[in-house]
Amino acid sequence: MSIEAIVNEFSAVAANPKGQLKAYKDAGKKCIGVMPYYAPEELVYAAGMMPFGMWGSNNKTEQRSKEYCATFYCTIAQLDLEMLLDGTMDLLDGVITPTICDTLRPMSQNIRVAMSEKLPCIFLAHPQNRFADWGKQFCLDQYNNVKEGLEKIAGHEIKSEDIAAAIKVYNKSRAARREFVKLASDHCDVIDPIMRSAVLKAAWFMDKAEYTEKLEALNAELKALPAAKWNGVKVVTSGIICDNPTLLKIFKDNNVAIAADDVAHESRAFRTDASEEGDPMMALVEQFTNTDYDVLLYDPQSNKNRRGEFVANMVKESGAQGLVLFMQQFCDPEEMEFPYLKKALDAAGIPFIKLGIDQQMRDFGQAATAIQAFADVLSVQ
Repeated sequence: MSIEAIVNEFSAVAANPKGQLKAYKDAGKKCIGVMPYYAPEELVYAAGMMPFGMWGSNNKTEQRSKEYCATFYCTIAQLDLEMLLDGTMDLLDGVITPTICDTLRPMSQNIRVAMSEKLPCIFLAHPQNRFADWGKQFCLDQYNNVKEGLEKIAGHEIKSEDIAAAIKVYNKSRAARREFVKLASDHCDVIDPIMRSAVLKAAWFMDKAEYTEKLEALNAELKALPAAKWNGVKVVTSGIICDNPTLLKIFKDNNVAIAADDVAHESRAFRTDASEEGDPMMALVEQFTNTDYDVLLYDPQSNKNRRGEFVANMVKESGAQGLVLFMQQFCDPEEMEFPYLKKALDAAGIPFIKLGIDQQMRDFGQAATAIQAFADVLSVQ
C-alpha cells in the first residue's frame, strides 16, 4: 500500500472519531472513553474493550457544558463534557476521568454528576509523589480501582496474563510511533504537519494492534525513500495539543516542518514503555513513575529546570531551528512553567514563539502572521 493510501486511512479515522466509535460498537466491542492524561489504557485493552481517547474537539462549541463548568476551564475538558452531553459519545460504555490537573479534578465530578444516569465514570487520581514506595502503593490502589470498574463493565475478570499481553501490544505501538516521529522529520517533504498530526491522532481511536500494523507498514515505506530535499525550516512543537488542521496548514504553507514534539497529545503519551517482566500491574505503576519531563508531573529537582533544559536539548538534537509553544488557554501548569521554559530556551540561544490557542478558535489570522514571521526569521539564520 502506498504512503498516500495509508496516510489517508489514518486521516479518515482522525477526522471522524464518532464514525470510528460506531464501527467498533457495530462489531460488538464495548468502548471506554479515556480522558487525559496517563490513564492505564492497557487495562481497558486487557478487558477486551476498546479505549477511546477524549481530547476535546475542533468542531464543537461549549453550550450545555457551561451549565457545569467555570468559564476558566480549558476547552479540552469542557468539550469532552459537551460531547458526553450532546450525544456525540452516547455509544461509550464508560469513561475514565484522570485528575492530574486543577481543571480535571473538579471536571471528574461534573462528569460523574452529569452522566449519573447515562454511563459509569471511573475516577483516577494519580500520585504526584510517585517515586516513594507509598506513592507507588497509592498508584497501584488507584489502578486496581480502575481495574475493578472496568471488570464491572466488561462483565468478567481482567486476568494478569491479559494485562501482560496488552502491555506488549502497547509497547510495540509506542515504539512504532516513536519511529514514525523520527521518520516524519527525516522525510518532511512527504509527511507534512497535517499528515503527521493525523497519523498520531488516529492512535487514540483505533485498536492498538491494528493501528501498529498499519503504522509499521507506513514506516517501512518511509524508510525506503531517498533522503529528503527540504528547503524550509524545522521546529519543535510543545504544549498540550496542536491537532487543528487549519492551524497546521499554516505551517505547511510557510514551509515549516515539525522535527519533533513535546506535546501531551503526541510524543509525551508514548515516550515511556512499561516493563514486560514481573507483575503487570506494578509494571504499569512503574511506567507512570518513570514518566518524566512533563509540566503536569511533580519534579523534586524542579529548581534545576530539568524540563526546560530537556526541551531545549530536544530542539538541538532534532535539528530544528526553533520552537513553537502552543499555550492552551486557561492551562495553569503551562502558564506557570513558561518563564522557566523561556529561561532555558534563551540560555540555549533557541528562537521561539508562543501562540495562545483553544479548541473553539476559528480565526487563525494572528497565528498565521506570527508563524510566517517566525519562519522568515528562522530561514535567514
